[in-house]
Parts: sequence; C-alpha cells; structure tokens
Amino acid sequence: MTGQPFPVEAGHIMMFARAIGDENSAYQGETALAPPTFTMASAHYDPDYHLRPKPGEEWFGSGAGPGEMAEGAGGLHAEQHFEYHRPVRAGETLYAHSVLGRSWEKQGRSGRLLFSERITEYRDADGEPVVSAKTVAVVPEGPATRKEDAR
Repeated sequence: MTGQPFPVEAGHIMMFARAIGDENSAYQGETALAPPTFTMASAHYDPDYHLRPKPGEEWFGSGAGPGEMAEGAGGLHAEQHFEYHRPVRAGETLYAHSVLGRSWEKQGRSGRLLFSERITEYRDADGEPVVSAKTVAVVPEGPATRKEDAR
C-alpha cells in the first residue's frame, strides 16, 4: 500500500476523544472506534506537514516572532467534509494520499477570495477505501490590512 502511513492506536483515539470532550465508551479499549474527525490527526505522522515544528528549524509558533508562516499566511480553513466507507478502528494502519481538487474564486467585501480543495483518501492495508476527506481553504488576494491601518 502506498501513501503516508497512519497507525490507528487505541491510546491516540482515547486522547483525541478526551480532547474533543467526548467520553463515549466506543472510543476506549483495544478495539476502539475512532471519532468522526480523527483522521485529521494523521497530519502528525507526516514529516512534511507545514504546521508541525521541525527540530533545529525556526517555527512560526515558537513565540520568538510575530507568529506568521513564511508561506500560506493569511489563509483560512473554510470547510471540512468526510465520507466514511466504513468505521476506523484501533489496531489498523491507514495510508493517506492527498491530491489537489478544484480551485475557484469569489468576490468578497474587501476583494477577491481564492478557494482551493485538497482531497485525502485514507485506505487500509488491502487498498480498500476507509475515509475520503475534502478540505477547502480560502485565501484573500493581496496582503491583509489591519483595522487601524485601514482608517
């Protein structure tokens, strides 16, 4: 199976469920079911994930600077969609593969808004689809202006 491996571990499911405030017993134990948005945690297994700190490299979230990313700053996570082909369970490894989806633009109150999709397919070791996820991001065209600068 190709794609970024994502081991689905019982302890990770339990901590994720606690973090979202859901103590459902289905999310506990060695054969736990994963909460609906759990596959988003697969980013922590991707060494190239842009929001993940990297040892020895300056990180935009370190508190040492203004906290802005060098690239992609000013964008927003606008939408998230999931399609479940079957439940995700502890003890399996999923393989994530992402591709770019559609892109489009709309006119906003303060200028053009650029939208883009990223489609991530999560498959099991047999190559069968488990979850399909679609992320929609929006970036305003041009630099953001602070309210006090706009006056």
